[in-house]
Amino acid sequence: MRILAIALNNLRRRKGRTLFQALGLLIGIAAVVTLVAVTTAMRADLEKKIDEFGSNLVIVPKANDLSLSYGGITLPNTAGAKYLREKDAALIRTIPDGESINVVAPKLLAPVEADARRLLMVGVLFPEELRAKKWWRLRGTKPTAPDQVIVGANAGSKLGVRPGSPIEVNGEKFQVAALLRPTGSSEDDLIFADLHRTQNLLGVPGKVSMIEVSAWCSSCPIERIVAQTAYVLPSAKVTAVKQAAAARKTTVDLVTKFSLGIAGAVLAVGALIVFTTMMASVSERTREIGVFRAIGFRKRHVMKIFFFEILLLSLLAGAAGFVVGTGGAQLLAPRLAGAAVSVRWDPLVAAGAIVLALVIGFGASWYPARRASQLDPVEALRSL
Repeated sequence: MRILAIALNNLRRRKGRTLFQALGLLIGIAAVVTLVAVTTAMRADLEKKIDEFGSNLVIVPKANDLSLSYGGITLPNTAGAKYLREKDAALIRTIPDGESINVVAPKLLAPVEADARRLLMVGVLFPEELRAKKWWRLRGTKPTAPDQVIVGANAGSKLGVRPGSPIEVNGEKFQVAALLRPTGSSEDDLIFADLHRTQNLLGVPGKVSMIEVSAWCSSCPIERIVAQTAYVLPSAKVTAVKQAAAARKTTVDLVTKFSLGIAGAVLAVGALIVFTTMMASVSERTREIGVFRAIGFRKRHVMKIFFFEILLLSLLAGAAGFVVGTGGAQLLAPRLAGAAVSVRWDPLVAAGAIVLALVIGFGASWYPARRASQLDPVEALRSL
């Protein structure tokens, strides 16, 4: 009789024990797959959010009298303030790591009189600004002319304007191209206008208050870019903006560590179930093993019977654990991330689940199989 056929026979005859062993492995593998899939999906979502977060760097003039604030960044007071040059934005792209830079968005900020109300105007290059601010949602159309502006939600309420409305800023006529839907930030209180029109309005041609820089990816060498930018712009203060991204990354890291701890504990329980079940199986099958040894089976043949059994169980548990785990991750990931997070059916994860099931199964069953192979056939036959 073939060893594989004997192993299959044993699994069929002991359905309860076989199911118990398979469930022990399946639950452990499913837990690991779920945790890995959830944390991987959350990390991918984090990478996407960081890339959409906006600027990685903020560059402002070095100055002592600071009073204006934009996006949490304090800027020089316009009265006698230092400015950066608009052409400094082009210098940033010449740094050694310039290929990592996606958007360079210069800005000019100043308080203005808009329809007899005191507000803050921001001069921007709209194509660059709209590329950097991917989270912006406009009610209206993108500005196409120098005299068109985007008005923040709160500023729009104060001015009582809508898309297409005219407004007067420092005595000059502008038209509202769009209202910015609420962002929950200082942008809601601002008026965004064309940079060159704003420079002419304020009488500071070629000057900017700050430059925002977005790298292509969250893993780009931000610290190196900071140092290189500071070198080419010695009169500027270069700051890496990481607070929100870093806080979320820390949360994901903590969740990952916690998940790995839980996964390790669940796998340990699964391995213990396999070990105890195999030990009990050895005790139950003492007579069977004695017969095998008496008819010429060697120690390695006995071990192969047990290893074939655990091989079949591990393959089944690994495949089923992958299916159950990925399905569980698809249900859990959106709830944990608080957003629509995609979990893929990854063949690499499937292969990893099966390999992990095999490692746990063989690791937990090696000692019971070895013990079975070392049973004295004479002693085993006495129990008949």
